[in-house]
Amino acid sequence: MRPWWIYKIGKMLLIVAAAIVVLGFVVMYLWNALIPELFSGPTLTFWQAAGLLVLSHILLRGWGHGHYGSHRNRWRHRFEEKLAAMTPEEREKFKQEWKDRCGWYPGMEKEAKQTSA
Repeated sequence: MRPWWIYKIGKMLLIVAAAIVVLGFVVMYLWNALIPELFSGPTLTFWQAAGLLVLSHILLRGWGHGHYGSHRNRWRHRFEEKLAAMTPEEREKFKQEWKDRCGWYPGMEKEAKQTSA
């Protein structure tokens, strides 16, 4: 009996391969339907469309370190740790400085919901 994770990896590889094929054909079809007509540009083969898809993914989303928003979550976690380590006076001073500079401060939405409830 094989471990369950081998099946899971195989299934994921099949899904990724299918997604690349489908999205490659979609990009190729859309490019070939629009670009030559609108801009007198070249037509694309499937492999060129797949390469364009990968290139746009790299340029627009980066190399994919973790899930979307993980950098933001990491920043938020560190920020909340710093706020928790501050004394109440330091925290109020920090909030006031943010409000003066930006017109808002982190956590302002939470406080507004708490006061309205």
